[in-house]
Amino acid sequence: MKTTKSLNPAGYWNESLKIVCGLLAVWFLVSFGCGILFKEELDQFFVGGAPLGFWMAQQGSIFCFVIILITYSFLMNKLDQKYGYLEEGE
Repeated sequence: MKTTKSLNPAGYWNESLKIVCGLLAVWFLVSFGCGILFKEELDQFFVGGAPLGFWMAQQGSIFCFVIILITYSFLMNKLDQKYGYLEEGE
């Protein structure tokens, strides 16, 4: 591990928790909110012949989860750079 800046484990941990909690909140809203809580309102719209609430529960939440994984990777790489936790080869 190369370090270019002084390590601050407490600050890194706090920012990491903010990222994780924010992304978990988005995942909850998409998977539980769109698939269960707001299903009736979303079913007024259709995607590929299926009601949007049903589609979000079956496919949309999976797409959102993949986007969340990519976002998490991007944000954590930026956080690693900010706090000097770089992997070899970066």
